[in-house]
Amino acid sequence: MHKPDVAGFHDPRTGSIQYIVACPVTRYCAIIDPVLNFDEKSGSTATTNADLLLAHVEANGLVVQWILDTHPHADHFSAAPYLKARTGAPMAIGEHVRKVQEIWRGIYNWSDLACDGSQWDRLFRHGETFSIGDMEVRVMHSPGHTLASITYVVGDAAFIHDTLFMPDSGSARADFPGGSAKSLWASIQDILSLPDETRLFTGHDYRPGGRAALWESSVVRQKTENPHLSGQSESDFIARREARDRTLPMPKLILHALQVNIRGGELPPVEDNGRRYLKIPLDALPGAVWGG
Repeated sequence: MHKPDVAGFHDPRTGSIQYIVACPVTRYCAIIDPVLNFDEKSGSTATTNADLLLAHVEANGLVVQWILDTHPHADHFSAAPYLKARTGAPMAIGEHVRKVQEIWRGIYNWSDLACDGSQWDRLFRHGETFSIGDMEVRVMHSPGHTLASITYVVGDAAFIHDTLFMPDSGSARADFPGGSAKSLWASIQDILSLPDETRLFTGHDYRPGGRAALWESSVVRQKTENPHLSGQSESDFIARREARDRTLPMPKLILHALQVNIRGGELPPVEDNGRRYLKIPLDALPGAVWGG
């Protein structure tokens, strides 16, 4: 089994983990879930995170072959278009992104939004395979957090994003439009069916108790150490997940980020005064918990 080189980059502002996964033989690599910096208070954007990834690529003699997203993110803007412009590598995501586009087209009242996934260069099906250098990558559809979520399995590594966090942090929420705790449980079981030694790379870490950021666990650790899984039945998990989700406010950037990320990470078009504008729908998420 291939053992890819994996480098993780934690963004403290959003708790997101960005990855570079590289073939140790050919030095081809993929960038997974890159973050475009955004400050909601000033409306400023920057490419600091993405430039850090590019610096790692250059310093390690890598060639970017793919720019991959696991799903349309609700807590940060995707830097995929910027990285595509810098590297020429194609952008890809799971084919069910089209369903997410349809949901959010209605929320934003964007009748002209193309909901065919054409904003990406490639849409992956469940079970489909592709290559990073000499390494085969298998795509697993992992719905629950979103309808479009996928897992990338590369040799002994799996990039599981918003399914499981580190064992001390449980599982991802499943209450976004199109989310489902039942589907999330099934997706987690698929991940746990991988070999016990499989390295699992999560998409977020919020540093509980102020510990250092962590992002790598394993199948066996999740089975034995994660309180959302160890000794839990499907009904236990669903009840616990849904009860927890009812207490959580929406991510502070969800209405900012989804309008960018359902378009492949493209920022809104420049208007006649040379500026771009976000569109924030009011009262679009009924029943949402108010944040502090």
